[in-house]
Amino acid sequence: MLKEGKNESIHCTIRNCENHAKNEDYCALDKISVGTHESNPTNVECTDCESFKNKTW
Repeated sequence: MLKEGKNESIHCTIRNCENHAKNEDYCALDKISVGTHESNPTNVECTDCESFKNKTW
């Protein structure tokens, strides 16, 4: 649920993402998609936020 431009259910420290909640470490989306780039993911490094969009400065 969005509250003041941030979703307090989705913590995020990726500040160069278009969906980052500006001054706080949260996502501004209602929901995100998480996926993998591996055929058999076995650890956290195998997962990806598929909602990531690179911020254009």
